Amino acid sequence: MAIVAIVVNAFLAIALTLSAIGKLTKNEQALAGIRSVGFPDDKIPLLAVVELAGAVGLIIGIFFTPLAIAAAIGVVLYFVGAVVGHIRVKDGQFGPAAFLLVLALVAVIVNAIAA
Repeated sequence: MAIVAIVVNAFLAIALTLSAIGKLTKNEQALAGIRSVGFPDDKIPLLAVVELAGAVGLIIGIFFTPLAIAAAIGVVLYFVGAVVGHIRVKDGQFGPAAFLLVLALVAVIVNAIAA
């Protein structure tokens, strides 16, 4: 199960890093979804920092499983907020956030099993 945890952590960390880069470089495609839920532009860099923290936690967590579990739980909470934000404003474009939410849940489970 440890190999599965490594693969899931790495994939999720890459997705989080790419998402953070999109936010920090002000990529319009990356920002469109955030703006559609009414998230303030001046707070978007904070989301990128949270994503990068999750990515770092997942990668370091490959070597220290409790950190991977904590990081994955944080990522779950982050994407619960994202999905709820989209649903709240009746924006049907929550698929990517929902996918990453499920992947983060898988990360919690496989890291807990691997511990």
